[in-house]
Amino acid sequence: MKFGLSSYTYGWAVGVPGHDPAKPMDEHALLKEVCAHGFRLLQIGDNLPLENFDDSRLLALKEAADRNHIELEIGARGLTADRIQLYAGIARKLGAEFIRFVIDDPTSGYRPDIERIIEVLTESLASLRGLWLGLENHDRFAAAQFRHIVDKVAAENVGICLDTANSLGAGEGLETVVAALAPVTFNLHIKDFEAKRLPHMMGFTVTGCPAGTGLVDLPRLLEHLRPFGRCRSAILEQWTVPENDLASTIAKERDWAETSLAYLKPLFT
Repeated sequence: MKFGLSSYTYGWAVGVPGHDPAKPMDEHALLKEVCAHGFRLLQIGDNLPLENFDDSRLLALKEAADRNHIELEIGARGLTADRIQLYAGIARKLGAEFIRFVIDDPTSGYRPDIERIIEVLTESLASLRGLWLGLENHDRFAAAQFRHIVDKVAAENVGICLDTANSLGAGEGLETVVAALAPVTFNLHIKDFEAKRLPHMMGFTVTGCPAGTGLVDLPRLLEHLRPFGRCRSAILEQWTVPENDLASTIAKERDWAETSLAYLKPLFT
């Protein structure tokens, strides 16, 4: 299982809607981070939308990645046949083999039902020839529903991008998610979190934290995934809790990344 970084490792630095850095982190700055930490994998997610790159920018990204011996993975949201075809084309231009897709697109209000998702994926298998697609377990569907989708499509190259935190929004713990999805997981998003009881004792808040300091038992999770032999890569993502200003938030995000990587490196070497 390869380990790498993501545009969501440094989400605040890349840019969060309504919180735009003066100089957003771009694809070349991300490649530099990957090199600086001695890794060889970068996943570029939908917070740095590759559909907005022209061919010359895509070519420059590929050349820089090739020059530094870095493998690329890509991500998108809004699972339609047209968008799968679009991102399959981008993947081929970049030499990327894996595409992570979030099904829904809140910007357009796109929220297909399960039968439509199965239809879209089945219709798109020709577009995906030679590529791997992983559906990310976002919180509208339960893990068993994601597994149903993958099983119905029944294609060797359509599986799951397993995020360690997202399914909390569907009321599911990680053990439930792993039990359903580990056999069909192609890609792992490592996102640690903690749950703290509110001062009035009437509920909890769930927030991100550096990897290895929260509730995700990563060594145990990796042991669950290994026997299936299908998880190709693991990616660090972060839900960095913001500070009062963006500069301090970005500095905190970088500190969290360093703490996370100190914990994660021994698990992937």
